[in-house]
Amino acid sequence: MFLEELVASALRMMVPILLTAIGAVFTERAGVVNIGLEGMMIVGSFWGAVGSYYFGPYVGLLIAMIAGGMLALVHAIATVTFRIDQVVSGVALNILAYGSSRFLCQTFFSMATTTPHVAGLPKIRIPLLGDTSFIIILALLLVPFSTFVLNQTVFGLRLRSVGENPWAADTLGINVFKMKYAGVLISGILAGLAGAYLSLEHTGMYVEGMTQGKGFIALAAMIFGNWTPQGALWASLLFGFTESLSFRVVESGAIPYQFIKMIPYVLTLIVLSGVVRKSTPPAADGIPYEKETK
Repeated sequence: MFLEELVASALRMMVPILLTAIGAVFTERAGVVNIGLEGMMIVGSFWGAVGSYYFGPYVGLLIAMIAGGMLALVHAIATVTFRIDQVVSGVALNILAYGSSRFLCQTFFSMATTTPHVAGLPKIRIPLLGDTSFIIILALLLVPFSTFVLNQTVFGLRLRSVGENPWAADTLGINVFKMKYAGVLISGILAGLAGAYLSLEHTGMYVEGMTQGKGFIALAAMIFGNWTPQGALWASLLFGFTESLSFRVVESGAIPYQFIKMIPYVLTLIVLSGVVRKSTPPAADGIPYEKETK
């Protein structure tokens, strides 16, 4: 019973990390580093709750994905069109997301850090998981779908070529800017969906700080998975299992709460320190592209 509950909890904890990590695969395969995924999760969690409060959970999901995509569009304009440093742009977006969510929460609900309880996602019965959201199944199905798109479709091959050598891709007639924009937008939409999952499925409301750095953990999962969706799945499951186990230990009261909450982040540092040197990112990842003039 304990093991079944642990596995079910780990799968639930995995979902927001996996969705965001798959989005990170797309943007980095296009050669754009997106540190702003955390901020896109924040706006997704906030606007998902707002949309659900006024219009219902399905509209909340849609609004959350649009919000994440809009923030990603800002990142794409800044980094692809104007070639602003990608890390700086991402950090700025994280700050913007945090501040704007607090301001808008106060504006809409007269509460700075939380929204009222909102309608959650309808439940479906899944073996082992019990009554849960369909987004878990969606997240798992996205892994083979994303793998197919990246490796077997014209879109995926063009996206990967842009991340490896955008100048060579340009000579072949590929619209480099279009592909980079597409990769960044996909990452924002999926991060927004991940944020909505947190507010609609985990808590039933938006709570300031509820993402708890999961956007950064998703980046670590993407790197640990060697920039592939299937690798991101196993890495996300590892982080989900660790977070679930930490909750179980907290409930036992055997170890101070603060130490237990450190575990996912310490694991992130350990994974990055041991994996980054062995991983192979896209050759042009993080390198600004400027079209050569003839």
